[in-house]
Amino acid sequence: MNTRILMTGSALLMIVAGLLLTFLPEEIMTMAAIGNPGNLSLILQVLGALYFSFGVLNWMAKANIIGGIYSRPIAIGNSAHFFIGGMALLKSASQNNIPFLWVAGLVYAILAALFGYVLFTHPGKETSNVL
Repeated sequence: MNTRILMTGSALLMIVAGLLLTFLPEEIMTMAAIGNPGNLSLILQVLGALYFSFGVLNWMAKANIIGGIYSRPIAIGNSAHFFIGGMALLKSASQNNIPFLWVAGLVYAILAALFGYVLFTHPGKETSNVL
């Protein structure tokens, strides 16, 4: 599997989410009808920093061979993040029936499956025409 597309897509998703959470936490809380309970704005900004940093990590690693034993920490981190996040989002979506949570949960579940596949398979050997 060519992981460049997977790493680029997940990087862009996390970078955009990170920037939105970092610079627009109050607007996001208003859109989600959360209000402003205590230090939630600060927590969202720190979460945005986490997403942005993880996205930059994926962006920088997109050219590396990923799978099997190659770049294993990156594959494990992404697989765990998307699996745990996907399960939490889908659980919340099933309890609250909020369409945005269903979409986010499905995106996370797809990315969890793809990173799980990358984690537990050996990257294909490239064939070369060297004489």
